[in-house]
Amino acid sequence: MNWNSEIEAALERVSPHVLKTPVFQSDAFGRLLEFKLEHMQHTGSFKARGAFNTLLQTDVPKAGIVAASGGNHGAAVAFAAQALGHRATIFVPEMAGASKIALIRDTGADLRVVAGAYSDALDQALRFEAETGAMQVHAYDATPTVTGQGTCFAEWETQGLEADTVLIAVGGGGLVAGALAWLGERRKVVAVEPETSCALHAALAAGRPVDVEVSGIAANALGAKRIGSICFDLATRADVSSITVSDDSIANAQALLWKKHRILVEPAGATALAALLQGAYVPEPDEKVAVLVCGGNIAPDPFL
Repeated sequence: MNWNSEIEAALERVSPHVLKTPVFQSDAFGRLLEFKLEHMQHTGSFKARGAFNTLLQTDVPKAGIVAASGGNHGAAVAFAAQALGHRATIFVPEMAGASKIALIRDTGADLRVVAGAYSDALDQALRFEAETGAMQVHAYDATPTVTGQGTCFAEWETQGLEADTVLIAVGGGGLVAGALAWLGERRKVVAVEPETSCALHAALAAGRPVDVEVSGIAANALGAKRIGSICFDLATRADVSSITVSDDSIANAQALLWKKHRILVEPAGATALAALLQGAYVPEPDEKVAVLVCGGNIAPDPFL
């Protein structure tokens, strides 16, 4: 597959439907960093890109759309479905939290809250797909999702991205796969995961995708039980740098984004920055570094 041409086509496809999110530079964290603020995207995360890219190139069946999500993907799919006039049924685990559940409910989607974790929601979504004929929109392990997420990085380069290295938080791997697919060998991609939800890190260590236990403060966004196969293949080919960070470091990064720049994000949105603040990733003195801020659906929502 020619990933670059697919992502270029995806960018043209989704641009009328998604926001061109802001970028800025800051020296408030010990060195000059470039940021892209995808938490300002529709529904508070980059996920709208993959959702619109999928729906805009597919004949949606009468049964509509079904998706499983820890919260952000479900909100994005529900938003895209509403915008394009499709029915949507969204399965989320209880651990998604009240703010993300309310966000999905506000789109008018048929929301199903299930006990357990993301994997339990996915099981029920797959069952619903088989029973009804609804179209499944996978959160991360599907080519239209990955190419949609890749538009974030194609867009960033048009906005003047200078970095040698881009730090990206990883859950199931759709976003980092999009980065690897677009950036290729031109820039270094560093995958950052919570210590307690690290499906990519475990897969790279094992040499294959494996199941992991999921917990911690970012689990409702980065809590995939197993890394996506597309991400694993791209990460293996690129010999991607994979590091993990503690919940305390994520919380610290979350607090500092607010204190330094009044940027309010969920834990997942601060995870990439945590790698620098914790010292888990130490750049070379002259290395230009960028950080993707991926999600802003904090809990509890102060306005809920």
